[in-house]
Amino acid sequence: MTTPAEAAATDAAATGPEAPGGSTGTDATSPAPRTPELRDFYENPTVPVASGEARTLRQARMLADALGPVGPGRPAATVFDVGCGDGSAGAIAARVLGGHRVVGIDWSQDALRRAAPRLSHVVRGELTGSGLPFASDSADAVLFSEVVEHLVDPDSALDELRRVLRPGGHLMLSTPNLGAWYNRALLLAGVQPVFSEVSLRRIHGRPGSEVVGHLRLYTARALREFVAASGFEVVKLAGAPFHGVPRPLRPLDRLACGAPSLASILLVHARKV
Repeated sequence: MTTPAEAAATDAAATGPEAPGGSTGTDATSPAPRTPELRDFYENPTVPVASGEARTLRQARMLADALGPVGPGRPAATVFDVGCGDGSAGAIAARVLGGHRVVGIDWSQDALRRAAPRLSHVVRGELTGSGLPFASDSADAVLFSEVVEHLVDPDSALDELRRVLRPGGHLMLSTPNLGAWYNRALLLAGVQPVFSEVSLRRIHGRPGSEVVGHLRLYTARALREFVAASGFEVVKLAGAPFHGVPRPLRPLDRLACGAPSLASILLVHARKV
């Protein structure tokens, strides 16, 4: 699961409360302790940055169908994998895309170090501030795999993705589904839905133990409306299974993919308009 810069606040040192006489109450010779932030959370190498292979394959095949094969009169497309994480998903996509150029992009230096052996091109870039280090209309497609749920400002992120995409370019976005079949049952039982997190320290009120920093969750309807409102035409909404579902329930999870609104993972193919 990938980790972009929008999920991190500006890196700043914390100061202690002001003491009488204008003093900060800290030793002037010692720097004040810095408050841990989301950026620190995502730079932690123990935080998962890889996605499930089943989701990756489905998304890559959707993009391969949209781009078509490389051949006479059809040059290789440039695909930006924004929030590439450790590069494992991008490497699978590159194999499926056969000849198209995949560029891994992440703001995390640790993620890029892990991605470099897997991808032929990796670039450090952020969706906030000055934006991605590419010209407008420079990409034929963008992979945005399980990133949007980590963002403080997803609207600005999609604006930046739209900027770097050429007119008619493809956006392939995936994200966990708040309305997954098991989440509906859990809510009826008063249990916190899977994928939702109320703390960056540990899981509370739901199954699971792995904290990955989810800030936003979407249903199929909300995701479709959000992408369309950001200047894209939604071509297809599909579903994918979640590798974390207990093994006895995985056949049911795969079956739910036939109704995307019930699937564990939402896959959107959209085009820039």
